[in-house]
Amino acid sequence: MTAPTPFSDTDRKTRIIHRLRRLEGQVRGLQKMVEEERSCKEILTLLSGVKSALDSVGEEILEAYLAQCQADPQAPALEHLVEMVRLLRK
Repeated sequence: MTAPTPFSDTDRKTRIIHRLRRLEGQVRGLQKMVEEERSCKEILTLLSGVKSALDSVGEEILEAYLAQCQADPQAPALEHLVEMVRLLRK
């Protein structure tokens, strides 16, 4: 039997994939805005939203990882969990 992954929950996995696809579209929108020479304020506004959305997806992925660790009797050491949080915060 294989260990569960953070994405064994198909609803959570689907939500994360949909959010990442929306982000992909927003990044394409940023590229188009630069190509069209839109105003810096418009570009920075969308960029701010993209950064926020990325942070949100990262939190969702970390939450999935932590939920999996709680369900796993051989959960990683605290140092590993702290490392994951630090990766998210960079």
